Amino acid sequence: MAGHSHWAGIKHKKGRQDKIRSKIFSKISREITVAAKLGSKDPNSNHRLRAAIETAKDANMPKDNINRAINKSDLDKNQNFENLRYEGFGPNNIAIIIETLTDNKNRTAASIRTILQKYGGSLGSSGSTKHFFDNYGIIQVSNELISDEKALDLAAHVGAKDCLSYKDFHEILTNKEDFYKVKSEIEKSIKKFIYSGIEWRPKNLIDLKTDEKSKLKNMLNLLEENDDVQNIFHNCKGYNLN
Repeated sequence: MAGHSHWAGIKHKKGRQDKIRSKIFSKISREITVAAKLGSKDPNSNHRLRAAIETAKDANMPKDNINRAINKSDLDKNQNFENLRYEGFGPNNIAIIIETLTDNKNRTAASIRTILQKYGGSLGSSGSTKHFFDNYGIIQVSNELISDEKALDLAAHVGAKDCLSYKDFHEILTNKEDFYKVKSEIEKSIKKFIYSGIEWRPKNLIDLKTDEKSKLKNMLNLLEENDDVQNIFHNCKGYNLN
């Protein structure tokens, strides 16, 4: 599938070295803390916290780490994080959307700009690349749990936008604003998802040569190492960071 989502790719990162694992845990912990600070500490009534905890579990994050991140929301009263979206272009005019969670937007913007420029890209203004993407809610379900026909029927019943069936899973797409409502309805029939989240999906794809993809990979890896960066999406064909 096109683009790259940090959270969607977590399952592919489980076998990586401890340094990468620690970086993933750190980003998830930050999201849990902010979600708990902005809403209820009860995941059943706080959709954002619930999603963050599900991500933590998918990444095999210890329960103690999850609880510490939730409790940390009471300690960091004076530290305010913002969800900010940055748009720009990478090598060969690949369109990029970068979602961040930061307590210093000037630091984050400067860091992202430097990385993009290092690889021949540029940081654009708000709206400069988002028109190359659609913003969807994504729910992936194993085809061992439900047939193609029943998945399509379920998607239609709960008001989803579309349902696509692949070799190993079904992918149900929703409008962004309907995501949590549709997800809750699907959970009444299916308890376990492969993945769920809100993503920017490219409308069209750009095909790069192997050496050009390598340059893009190096740039995306450097972006992902930034503590403030939560998700990265792009429109390169046949390439995923993972």
